[in-house]
Amino acid sequence: MIRRVGEEAAGTRLDAYLSRGDEGLPALSRSAAAKLIAEGNVTLNGKPADKNDRLAAGDEIEVTLPEPEPIDAAPEEIPLEIVYEDKDLLVINKPSGMVVHPAPGNPSGTLVNALLYHCKGELSGINGALRPGIVHRIDKQTSGLLVVAKNDETHRKLAAQLEGHHITREYHALVQGGFSVDAGTVDLPIGRHPVDRKRMAVIRDGHTSRPAVTHYTVAERFGDVTYLILKLETGRTHQIRVHLSSIGHPLLGDTTYGGGKTAFERKHANLLDGQCLHAARLTFTHPTTGKEMTFSCPLPPDFSALLAILRRERGGGGDDGGAS
Repeated sequence: MIRRVGEEAAGTRLDAYLSRGDEGLPALSRSAAAKLIAEGNVTLNGKPADKNDRLAAGDEIEVTLPEPEPIDAAPEEIPLEIVYEDKDLLVINKPSGMVVHPAPGNPSGTLVNALLYHCKGELSGINGALRPGIVHRIDKQTSGLLVVAKNDETHRKLAAQLEGHHITREYHALVQGGFSVDAGTVDLPIGRHPVDRKRMAVIRDGHTSRPAVTHYTVAERFGDVTYLILKLETGRTHQIRVHLSSIGHPLLGDTTYGGGKTAFERKHANLLDGQCLHAARLTFTHPTTGKEMTFSCPLPPDFSALLAILRRERGGGGDDGGAS
């Protein structure tokens, strides 16, 4: 995998650059990035790299990921909602509450455990032993669509589409507060929170963050709650959650990036197990056939129920809020 350093990353240490959450690389901690460099798996402008190297705009970084270890995650017979499947890939509608891959605290019951059972081991190994097939992720409490690669060639091509912003991802969300505009864009860089390393934050130092762009459109207004449709131009970790919180409109139910609960959230807490965010539509070019493919899935029951309540309280009646 080759990266060309942009102006925004000039002066950044190499290990910090590799741990910033780039889409084309697996998520790395600072120590994991340093280990990858120390083992000779990273070159800078064609020469062996050091973790302390300071980058300049235009530098070329090549990363060679080691061969994946034997799969540690165990196959588990967990039901999957498969929207599409062929010999190269799957499109899954992930339910809220399911973790994508095993990690400390979530060693089983994940999407990866289910995929290992369903695919009988036929998954790409690019992202290592615990993330086979995983091209991109959505958070545990976010529901909706993601694409999974069955082989390394498919994975590489899908990752290239992600990096080149050629995969379209549309999300639906319920957020706090009202909007005076019908559409807008949040263009703020995102990096690791300087104190809480489990969180992301808007970081404007130009070195420890990466550009992040989220476009939003107001679908419906409900006073102190707004129904938004969002499209990602980039795909940083927790991007939508961080961006919306940064402009004063955190997602309903988001206890990590949210502020105080609204009266509506307190009243309907039984329907808010995590942030109210759904990956409703996904478009990409099939790596083998070259055909553009678009998939969509309806809103999950809790999200639909909240929308129905909001419409009823507003006096608008309406449908069940299915995502188109």
